[in-house]
Amino acid sequence: MSKIRGIFTLIQFVITVSITIILMYIFNKHHHKIRKVWTGLQIKLLGIKLEVKGEIDSSCDMIIMNHQALLDIVVMEHLHPRNLAWVGKKEITDLFFFGHIMKAPHMITINREDKTGIVTLLKEGKNRLDNERPIAMFPEGTRSDGLRMTHFKSGARILADKYNLKVQPAVLLHTREVLDSKTLKAKPGVVKVIFLPAVQASKSSEWFVEAENQMKEVFYKELHT
Repeated sequence: MSKIRGIFTLIQFVITVSITIILMYIFNKHHHKIRKVWTGLQIKLLGIKLEVKGEIDSSCDMIIMNHQALLDIVVMEHLHPRNLAWVGKKEITDLFFFGHIMKAPHMITINREDKTGIVTLLKEGKNRLDNERPIAMFPEGTRSDGLRMTHFKSGARILADKYNLKVQPAVLLHTREVLDSKTLKAKPGVVKVIFLPAVQASKSSEWFVEAENQMKEVFYKELHT
């Protein structure tokens, strides 16, 4: 049943994402509202019940979270009140037509194989911040199996330190259980999101290491509860 549900989810994703891309180009000034409608629809169609702990600090310039599934983005977009600027890999943007899911709302894409990737991140990040868009990043850099968190890469720290950003860590659990895009399995379920206290980035502190350790502590504690 989960496999059949996954196939139907893939079909509706193709249809609704296509419509969303077109609408974002037509109504470019309202792409955030359009994304909000789409994510709200996905929460209902996928049968997701959200369990939220902590509070979103909307004054933050960056939000960092663990990554295990495509659904992570859907959930955070649905919950966060501000127009997030997601950082993603260039391979997504290069996808035929569907790469516009990053281009239309002016997200940030970087080439992880290119040494100039961090320069692009700093330049594009500054642009989005100047336009009052918080940066959303997955410090792990890639998806995990949902049972562990991998070591954080330095991109988020470099960007936050450069512009002295206020950062809010968040931990997501069970998104991969609800929708696994690799195995094409989907089932209704509870997704837990835990917002941790915001921290001030500073080159003179170990804030990034401390945030990683705190996120992992919360993740493993909640996972085994």
